[in-house]
This record gives sequence, C-alpha cells and structure tokens, in this order.
Amino acid sequence: MNPSRLDTLLLWLWLALLAVGLIAVTSASMELAASRHGDAFHHLWRHGVYLVLAAAVFLGVVSVSIASWAHLDRACLVLAVALLALVLVPGLGREVNGSLRWIAVGPISLQPSEPVRFLLVIYLAGYVARHQDIITTRLMGLLRPLAWLSIPSVLLLAQPDLGSVVVIMAAAVALLFLSGARVLHLLLLTAVALGSLVALISMRDYRTARLQAFLDPWAPDVQFGSGYQLTQALIAFGRGEWFGVGLGEGLQKLFYLPEAHTDFIFAVIAEETGVLGALLLCAALLAVTLRGLWHGRMAQRRGATMAAGVAYGAALMLGIQTLISLGVNTGLLPTKGLTLPLVSYGGNSLIISSALVALLVRVAWENAGHAEHPRRARQREVLA
Repeated sequence: MNPSRLDTLLLWLWLALLAVGLIAVTSASMELAASRHGDAFHHLWRHGVYLVLAAAVFLGVVSVSIASWAHLDRACLVLAVALLALVLVPGLGREVNGSLRWIAVGPISLQPSEPVRFLLVIYLAGYVARHQDIITTRLMGLLRPLAWLSIPSVLLLAQPDLGSVVVIMAAAVALLFLSGARVLHLLLLTAVALGSLVALISMRDYRTARLQAFLDPWAPDVQFGSGYQLTQALIAFGRGEWFGVGLGEGLQKLFYLPEAHTDFIFAVIAEETGVLGALLLCAALLAVTLRGLWHGRMAQRRGATMAAGVAYGAALMLGIQTLISLGVNTGLLPTKGLTLPLVSYGGNSLIISSALVALLVRVAWENAGHAEHPRRARQREVLA
C-alpha cells in the first residue's frame, strides 16, 4: 500500500483512542484486579495482548481489497449465523452473568456478537451492491436483507443480547437509507421496529425493571437494585466536575461502580478527567464515525457501491454502539451492557472495532487511488 494514500487523520484517531483506552482500563481495573487476581496489573497485561492482536487484525483487514470482500458477502452471513448457533451448543457455550454469550475453546473465549457485526457489514454492503436498483424503488428490496438479518437477531435474543440486536438493526436501516432507499419505506420499517422493541422489553421483567430505573434511578425501591449502576455512574460524573479529580484518583471504580473497566468506563473517564476530558473523547469517537461516513460518500460518488456500503456499515456500527454506550453511562438511555468501541476492556470488542476502522482506512485508500487516476492521465497527456 502507498502510505501517501492513507487517511492519516483516521489512523491517528484510532491510535489515540487505543492509548486512551489502555490508560483508562489500567486506572479503572487496578483495585479489582488486585482483589480478584492478586495482581493490580492483571487487566493491563491482558489488554496489552489484545492491543497487539487488534493491530495484527487491523493490518490484515486493511490489506484486503474491498472487491475481495464482495465475493464473500453471502458466506459472511452464513458464518455469522453459525457462530451464534454454536453458543447454544451444550459444552461450547459458556454462561456469564446469566447470559449465554460466549464460546469457550480451551483458554480462548469468543463472544460471537462482536465478529457478527463485522460479518454483517460485509453482507449488507454486498447486498446493496448487487441490488441497488430494487433498494431504491421497491419495499421488498428493504425487507429481504432485514428478513435474513432476523435469523442472527433471533439467535442473539436467545442469549439474550438485545443491545447487539438494536445496534445491528439500526445500522442496517441507516445503511439502506444512505444507499438510496425511499424515506416512506424506511418510516414504515422504523415504526414496526419500534413496536417490536417495546414488545421485547415488556416480555422480560429485568428489561422492564431497567426501563423503570432509567425513568427514576434515585427512587428508593430501585436505587440499590436495577438503578444501582446508573446512580453510581451519575455520581462519577458529578464528582468529575469540569476538570476531573485526576488520573487514578477516582473513587467510583473502587467497587462502587460495577463493570467500571468495561461497560461503564466512560463514567470513570469523566470522573478522573472531568467534562473536558469526556468531551474530547466524545469528539474523537464522533470524528471516526463522521470520517467513515464521508469516505462512504466519496466512494458512492465514484460509483463504488460495495466500498460505499462497507464504509457506511462500519461507521454506523461504531457510531451507533458509541451512542448507546455513552447514552447508558450518562443516563440518557436505559442501562444495557455494551462496551465503548476502542476504549473499553475486552479483546473481542477491541479487535472487531479495530477491524471496522481498518475497513474505513481501506475504503479511504481506494478512494484516494481513484482520485489519482485523472491527474496521472493529464500528466501523461502533457508529457506526450
């Protein structure tokens, strides 16, 4: 690859977010690691290994052309369904905190919902590239890919993992919109999706309890129950004020805030770096999403439908998950277990988020190469 064609801004944002995540994970997990594992740096060492693996996957993905992925879109859908089905196989699936979301093979644990997001981006981009005509004219053009996505969605709900379903379906609908689908068709689908979401929440008592806690987390009957995580996160934001209490000086991570180094790491960052640090982190995450959408637009303008779909899908997967994670941490959305991309502790999330950024970098590289062709042609004309 020609380094001059790389999107250096996107690369620096990726590296900066990984660095912030390493520092934040170390700060948020030291007391927990010392208590559980007898080594305050237990999560730091593991996160370092995940960073190396994420970098290796990043380099691997960025070296593959978008045209190569176009031949694998259907296979990616089949693989996504197979991975989610394996979780339900006795002896392979492992239950953690009441959810059957992991595949355990020896010392290696895989959370299928993470690679599934990457695989479904490829599938959706391939579908858009093959069926651009019916997507823009017929409702069936939208229903067909969403019907196929219902299969992995049902498997995710069986774990249960409603959060991943929301991210995937929201990204799919947004991708179809950016690909030229009619607004009326999308409004109909959105209404059906919202109705289904309400039904899914009402079917499970713990989801209803989370919704009640979201509406009033300080109520006496939920403050130390379903609303406990949210109230502790809000306390962290309040303690951080404008400039924070200082790195490593936060109190909420000291066994007050559950999942401080994973789902609620943003609250820890806000406590220790304040509003200023939290806003800078939000700006960096927003910049990654917007940069990806811009590259998708550039690919769309040059007629590269597959590349546009890949960029749109990857950016939306990252952006929507970021939006939900930040919303949960700040109390703007009901509590749901979702990591903050590129920042939270967790090898699966870190690797797949880096792979999605790699797709954006690859699309940007191909866009830059296409833009060079007219200049080269003019140079040859001058020399001739």
